[in-house]
Amino acid sequence: MSTDQKPYGIGIVGCGNISETHAEAILKTAKGRLVAAHSRTGTTVEAFCDQFDIASFTSYEEFLRNPELDIVVICTPTGTHLDYGKSAAEAGKHVIVEKPIEITVERGNSLIESCNRNGVNLAVIYQSRFIDDIKHMKELVDQEAVGNIVMASASVKWFRSQDYYSDSSWRGTFELDGGGAVINQSIHTIDLLQWFVGGVKTVSAFKGTFTHADMEAEDNAVACLAFNNGAIGVFEASTSITPPQERTVEINGSKGTLLLEGDTLHKKLADQQNPEREDESDDEAAGASSPLAGMTFQNHKNQYDAILDAFLNDTPPVVSGEDSLQSLAIVEALYQSADEQKPVHIKDILS
Repeated sequence: MSTDQKPYGIGIVGCGNISETHAEAILKTAKGRLVAAHSRTGTTVEAFCDQFDIASFTSYEEFLRNPELDIVVICTPTGTHLDYGKSAAEAGKHVIVEKPIEITVERGNSLIESCNRNGVNLAVIYQSRFIDDIKHMKELVDQEAVGNIVMASASVKWFRSQDYYSDSSWRGTFELDGGGAVINQSIHTIDLLQWFVGGVKTVSAFKGTFTHADMEAEDNAVACLAFNNGAIGVFEASTSITPPQERTVEINGSKGTLLLEGDTLHKKLADQQNPEREDESDDEAAGASSPLAGMTFQNHKNQYDAILDAFLNDTPPVVSGEDSLQSLAIVEALYQSADEQKPVHIKDILS
């Protein structure tokens, strides 16, 4: 960033659990400054803004008219991202969206089109891509360290209490959450799986609601996957597992295996005698039972640095709106396959 480039003024929409992580990340980046927040609930937004010493707004229209505001960060329930994002784009503000971009590919595309039409930039938060071991795993896959990929699988076997859903008006609903354990808890891992391997071709799935009462969406799902490169694999998602387990992503190739457990990479390659463990972090194990346990803002901060650099240079950010549709299409295909009891092709979801 040039010395005469003023840091972007950034405002947050929604003051729920994840918003504080975004705020801390924004405060640590040199390219942006946190200037405002909006929530329809006055006491919530006032407490949040007092904590970070920023301007408070209960009116979204007034929030968007703030002359210091350049970028709107949307941290509201997923099914509201389109409406908030379109209004921000029409006001000439760049948009950053907490994952996933929306509850369907169609709605995600509408947000992308609105940002393009209004000449503003759009990025979606997938901070797991910025974890050191995960970046190294991606490099190894791209360097063909495991050879030709034969299988690629992932598992998110976590636990969420009944109160987690019962005490929320939107979690586990189709309208605002878009689904349950797959779209909410597992989409980061789905994103990593497709990012590592190069995309999914076909999904065949089952899902059900087994341990949470009065929940619209699924708390368990399994899927068989056929990848674009010819590999096959299995994906599992749950918020019913006790004790909860670390998420895993496993890549098996002709020259060895890469296994991600939580945020920790294990390598067993053809030229190695023993598996190599990269890190001793157990943060993700904590997150398996509690939504924000073990989470820090550092990976969000790393993605914010990359996003703001891209915005400044008018280049595609990591992850762009278009990129984010790849994982969302897998989720949508999984749901459609489970409902219709037939395989679903990703190209049909994205077309």
